Amino acid sequence: MDRLFSRRRFLGVLVGMGVGALLSGCSRVSADGGANVSQLDGGAKGSASSAGTANEAKFTQGSRVDRGFVVDDSLEVDSRTLHFSLHVPDSYDGSAAYRLYVSCPGWEGLYFQGVGANLVEDFPFVANDYVPNMIVASPQLDDWGQQSADDVVALTEWLLATYNIDTEHVYLSGNSGGGETISLVLGQRPDLYRRALHTISQWDGNLDVLTDAQVPVYMAIGQHDDYYGSDPDRATYQQICDAYRQKGLTDAQISDLVVLDVKPDSYFTDHGRSAGTSQHAGGGALFPHDSDIMGWLFRD
Repeated sequence: MDRLFSRRRFLGVLVGMGVGALLSGCSRVSADGGANVSQLDGGAKGSASSAGTANEAKFTQGSRVDRGFVVDDSLEVDSRTLHFSLHVPDSYDGSAAYRLYVSCPGWEGLYFQGVGANLVEDFPFVANDYVPNMIVASPQLDDWGQQSADDVVALTEWLLATYNIDTEHVYLSGNSGGGETISLVLGQRPDLYRRALHTISQWDGNLDVLTDAQVPVYMAIGQHDDYYGSDPDRATYQQICDAYRQKGLTDAQISDLVVLDVKPDSYFTDHGRSAGTSQHAGGGALFPHDSDIMGWLFRD
């Protein structure tokens, strides 16, 4: 079956279960939000390695604000327009390096599905609870494949070149289709990121590149995820462990580099989900509020 049709059909299932109502609610924009009037206050203080991206890109600040995020920013780079939402804390003035978090949404958050649909999930909104001095970006991608992976890399490089970022503390996450995208990102530019969170998804990227770079990855999914199932993550986890063992790493070292967290059925019912309802939708709703999962991503 064509994959695009399959994802559209699954989106219909989510809408029928109430996620569609959440999506439409996400697009409501508040008048306040705490975003800086100019998101470029503080000047371009990024790393020299990313300066070319900033010089070649044209940034257009958006006008819609949702819970502190400027929703509709855009960046023209390499003959493409990248759409993204951005939160720059009011405390940022460019004098001190801030951390950076790039959160890639799932299938329902693509650009053609509506400006701001990428903010249906709470991953971006909880991040500053863990690290107050952190800039948070959520791209609105066009798909879950290689072009979107290239776009995530380009956006990350532009942010590094434009803001004063602590380049040792750049975090990446991807949920559902966004998880597929970040796996491709980590298969080509793992050097950009300190840690990565991969939720309710599957791995499509190059594991040799990932394990050579030794970027820590946390994979979380429901045991009976109704879109991907948990078997793909189990297989990826085993491949990563085997690759690290071949490199001579100990089990203790490997456990610091890859975590597989398969949530049993009881996890979802204990958190208020009705038995038998979608674990895929449940993971997207619950995992951003799981302190073990999010705490791992931002722990150092």
